[in-house]
Amino acid sequence: QVRLVESGGGLAQAGGSLRLSCVSSGRTFSSYAMGWFRQAPGKEREFVAAISWNGATTSYADSVKGRFTISRDNAKNTLYLQMNSLKLEDTAVYYCAGRVGRTVMVGKTEYAYWGQGTSVTVSS
Repeated sequence: QVRLVESGGGLAQAGGSLRLSCVSSGRTFSSYAMGWFRQAPGKEREFVAAISWNGATTSYADSVKGRFTISRDNAKNTLYLQMNSLKLEDTAVYYCAGRVGRTVMVGKTEYAYWGQGTSVTVSS
């Protein structure tokens, strides 16, 4: 079983930055592709970014492209999301997710493991 724990959320001003982290338990983190999703109040959970097992391939939602960067450190079993130039519409609960597979996928149904989420609020 894989347990994912996110951290790093909080309050930020528009134009500011936050860095989210997601630590995975177990010894199989390096064999999983990972992703970040977010869910704003009253909205569906949506794809934000994904990364392949070795970090060689990444994918981003159009809404965050050029502002967010996904990365991973397999030695530390940790996934990151660097969020720059934050906008009010980035306010959401952010979830990390792991899939049993090495390639990047954008659909949330492709991911078997989910963290509990970390809240990000962007204010003007």
